[in-house]
Amino acid sequence: MAFTLYSLIQAAILCINAVAVLHEERFLSKIGWGVDQSVGGFGDEPGIKVQLMNLIRSVRTVMKVPLIGVNSVCIVLLLLFG
Repeated sequence: MAFTLYSLIQAAILCINAVAVLHEERFLSKIGWGVDQSVGGFGDEPGIKVQLMNLIRSVRTVMKVPLIGVNSVCIVLLLLFG
């Protein structure tokens, strides 16, 4: 497989899919990344863990519906052009 722009886009879509399917109660809370672990005080800057949890939650919220269309387009392109 050659390194093309399409394969780079496909790898990014796979990574976004991986983030979108993470479940907070089943997986993330077991490794200590649940909702209740991100308690901070007023005026404290959020740490890396809290920022990553916000990113994961945002990707799951915003990209859930568009990923269905993007995945469908990728599947059709793979079926048509191999």
